[in-house]
Amino acid sequence: MKPILEMRGITKTFPGVNALDNVNLTVEAGEIHALVGENGAGKSTLMKVLSGVYPYGSYSGEIHFEGQERRFKGIAESEKLGIIIIHQELALVPLLSIAENIFLGNEQAEYGIIDWSAAFSRTKSLLKTVGLKESPETLVTNLGVGKQQLVEIAKALSKKVKLLVLDEPTASLNESDSDALLELLLQFRNQGISSILISHKLNEVSKVADSITVLRDGSTVETLDCRKEDISEDRIIRGMVGRAMADRYPKREPHIGEPIFEVKDWSAHHPIHPDVRVVKGVNLHIRRGEIVGIAGLMGAGRTELAMSLFGRTYGQRITGRVLLHGREIDVSTVERAVSNGIAYVTEDRKTYGLILEEDIRKNVTLAHLDGVSERFVIDEMRELTVANEYRKKLKIRSANVFQETLNLSGGNQQKVVLSKWLFANPEILILDEPTRGIDVGAKYEIYTIINNLADAGKGVLFISSEMPELLGMCDRIYVMNEGALIGEFAAAEASQEKIMHAIVRSGRR
Repeated sequence: MKPILEMRGITKTFPGVNALDNVNLTVEAGEIHALVGENGAGKSTLMKVLSGVYPYGSYSGEIHFEGQERRFKGIAESEKLGIIIIHQELALVPLLSIAENIFLGNEQAEYGIIDWSAAFSRTKSLLKTVGLKESPETLVTNLGVGKQQLVEIAKALSKKVKLLVLDEPTASLNESDSDALLELLLQFRNQGISSILISHKLNEVSKVADSITVLRDGSTVETLDCRKEDISEDRIIRGMVGRAMADRYPKREPHIGEPIFEVKDWSAHHPIHPDVRVVKGVNLHIRRGEIVGIAGLMGAGRTELAMSLFGRTYGQRITGRVLLHGREIDVSTVERAVSNGIAYVTEDRKTYGLILEEDIRKNVTLAHLDGVSERFVIDEMRELTVANEYRKKLKIRSANVFQETLNLSGGNQQKVVLSKWLFANPEILILDEPTRGIDVGAKYEIYTIINNLADAGKGVLFISSEMPELLGMCDRIYVMNEGALIGEFAAAEASQEKIMHAIVRSGRR
C-alpha cells in the first residue's frame, strides 16, 4: 500500500532535553497504526510536530503527506488537509450543544449568518455515523465521557478527516465504551480513513492495529507488522522498555495487622440534585499494611465515595462515620481530613492533583507546608532538600526540581502527586485510578511505591477500572455498583468473572 504519511528524521529539542532524535514514522493509507512507548518517549511531541503545534522551523526533518512535503505553520494548516488530532483531554465546551461543539470554528454559515438547519441536519448524520442517538441540541455537559469522545470523533469527521490521530482515546472509558470506540476505528479503516492510535492499553493495540511503531527515549526502536505475525503484549513491552517484564506486578509478602480505618453507614447525595443518593450506606474497613481495592463499572460511585470521604469534596447531605484506630475522626474539610491522616490521589492529576505552572519543588511540599516552614515562613533550603529526596526516591525523570510539572510526562506527573502525599505522611492513602494513562514501566514503579507504603504499615484504598490491576495488587477487593458495595472478595478468591457476576446480579435486584 502507498503511504499517506511519512515523517523522516524528525528531531526536536527543548532546553536541556532532546525530545525526539531522528524519528521515522510511516503510515499507510487505510491502516490503523499504533504508536507506543513509555511516558516521555516522545509520542505526543511527535504528534504536535505533525499537527503544527510545533511549527515548521522549530524542528528538523521532513513531513510528507499524500506524497508531498508539508511545512505546517499551525493546526489550521494540518486540519485543512484532513489531519485531525483528538487529545486525551477532550476539547469540548460543556455548556454548548453537540451541534455547536462539532462546528465550533467551522460554522455552517452563509454571508456570515449561521445556518442552524444545515448544522443540525449535518450533526444528525455525523452522530448516526459514530453511533450516537442524542439530539444535536443536547448539551455536552449532559453526556458521559464515552459519548463525549464520540462527539470529538464526529467533529473530526465534519472536517473531512483523512488521518485521525487519537491520543489515549480509551483512558477514561469503561470496557464497553472502549470496545465501541475500537469498533468504530475498524469501520473507518474499511472506509479508507487512516488512524494513528496512541495507547498504553496494549490489549487494545493488539486487537486493532495493523502496524505498531515503538518509541523509546525519543527514538524509533522498531515498527512491527501485525498482518505478518501475531504480536504479543510481551513483545511490545520488550521494545518499549528495552527488557522483558515477566511480572507486571512486583512481588509482595503482605503483613496485615489490625483494622486501622473504618467507614460506617456512609451516604452522600448528588451536589446538584439533592434527592439523588449517589453513595448508599457504605461500610468498609482497611487493616494495617493492607491494600484494599474497589472494583466497579464507570458511574458505580467509586470516585464519589472517595471524594466525599476526603473533606467532603463531593456531594451534600453526607452522613456516616469515619474511624481511625477505633476513634471517630472529623473529615468534614480537606484540611481536617489531611490533619487526621487521610490523603487522596485524584484520578484527574492535571486539574486537581497539581499546580501545573509551578515547579516540582513547590508541588511536592504543597500538602505539608508545616514540614518545610518555621513560624509560617517557608525554609527554601529545607524545601529544596525534601523535593530532591522525593525526586530521587520516586525516580522522577526531570532536569531538576525547578522544572515545571506542566512539562513532565504523565507518569512523572503522577509521581509528583504521590510525592506530595507521601511527604504528608498519611495513615490512609486513597488512590483513584493512580496509573491511568501511564505506561507499563512507570506503572511498575508506582506499584512498587504502593507496596512499600503497605509494608510500612499504612492502609491503601485502591480504585481502578482495570480489573487485572486490582487482582495483581490488592489483598482484598470490594465490588461497587450504583453507589453501594455489593460484594467482597479475598485476593485468592477473586477473578474478573466473579466480580462481573456480582455486578450483574446486583443490577437485577
